[in-house]
Amino acid sequence: MVNIGVSFPPKVTHICCIGAGYVGGPTSAVMAAQCPDIRFTVADTDSARIAAWNSSNLPVYEKGLDDLVKMQRSVNLFFTTDVDSAIRQAEMILIAVNTPTKTRGVGSGKAADLRNVEMCVRRIATVAETDKVVVERSTVPCGTGQMVAGILDEFAKPGVQFHVLSNPEFMSEGSAIANLLHPDRVIIGAHGTSQWAQGLLRAVYEQWVPRDRILTMDLWSAELSKLAANAMLAQRISSINAISAVCEAAGASVKSVADGVGSDRRIGRDFLDASVGFGGSCFHKDVASLVWLSQSLNLPEVAEYWSQVLAMNSFQISRFARTVSQTVVGGLEDKRIACLGFAYKSGTGDSRNTPAAEVCRYLLDEGAHLAVYDPKVPDQHIRDRMEELGCDLSQVSVCASAEEAADGAQAVVVLTAWKQFLALDWEIVYGSMAKPAYVFDGQLMLEPETMRRLGYHFYQIGHPRSP
Repeated sequence: MVNIGVSFPPKVTHICCIGAGYVGGPTSAVMAAQCPDIRFTVADTDSARIAAWNSSNLPVYEKGLDDLVKMQRSVNLFFTTDVDSAIRQAEMILIAVNTPTKTRGVGSGKAADLRNVEMCVRRIATVAETDKVVVERSTVPCGTGQMVAGILDEFAKPGVQFHVLSNPEFMSEGSAIANLLHPDRVIIGAHGTSQWAQGLLRAVYEQWVPRDRILTMDLWSAELSKLAANAMLAQRISSINAISAVCEAAGASVKSVADGVGSDRRIGRDFLDASVGFGGSCFHKDVASLVWLSQSLNLPEVAEYWSQVLAMNSFQISRFARTVSQTVVGGLEDKRIACLGFAYKSGTGDSRNTPAAEVCRYLLDEGAHLAVYDPKVPDQHIRDRMEELGCDLSQVSVCASAEEAADGAQAVVVLTAWKQFLALDWEIVYGSMAKPAYVFDGQLMLEPETMRRLGYHFYQIGHPRSP
């Protein structure tokens, strides 16, 4: 990584993205639309996933993504399982593979599992025949760039040189396309002579991102920026959820408290909406990774601080589930409970680490029969998530509508903030339910007085309970 290879062109004409998941697909689609002179190839060994990207039924749901892919596919956006050819042809390679939390060995439950990154980098090093810029797009712990550079240097063909950059993604599922088109910032990290490559990637982003929003820094700082950003967002959610427990005990309204706190310009209102808890592929994983990094750096107090963000999230999920069990008269044994929403947030079909699954597991352990409905999560994904948690699937029905789920139910539990739940005719739903009918709003969606006037025993997280 010490010299600029003479074989490298003055500008990028072909970018390869390895990994066709939630990061690689949307990233490449947006970049292809904004950079018509650059060819983008998304490569993945998962043939089913690539086939889906080449079909009318994309494997990732994001508002606006379908139109972008249809517009650019076979123009300057291509999806392939021929990973080696994509590596050879590209001047710049984005690594967008999954980096889940380790489930075994040192750091289990906290440290990021970098096996996918390692395998990807080894493949790049052994296949590449010309100089490449290798970009970390996956979320990785601070210091991963050193590992990447070491592997590339060890396995590179004679005369082939690599430049390693960190370009962490800051997409929020449900608004990923808007985030990519109009980012708050783009961060590009580099060390030493790779600062030349940093400028090359910056020129790509400058085709649609204002210059003052592109931040360049050292590689370690870029890697840590992603973990720190997600940890602080998760911290805000856990903070307001902690306040929601206080509000319930004290008889206050968490919405009012959030408005009062959020009106302070130093704090702001974003991410101050109480809920059943955070989920998804990033927050828990990145906070856990920061905990492990802090422990590895002999900073136990820092590690404990961030551990409490995760502890509060778990507390909020279990607290909400216990409320359902303890409020329904006679308990939940053999009672039908309608669970509306299974995605970890609205706007996405992603159910990874969804709080809904944990709530469902608790309700099943209490003997309930669950009727689950989500407008975007595939039925099989719901069953798969429940099975992963060891749930008895014979006690679970996946329904085609919210109305079907609520029919005959003793209680409705709102777990994802889909707008269509607001539009339900709750008077008709009340008529179809067993009595007394309960609604437990874990997303602050419904109007308490309206629901109580219709006859419901109504509970809303962070607010005084229904009399």
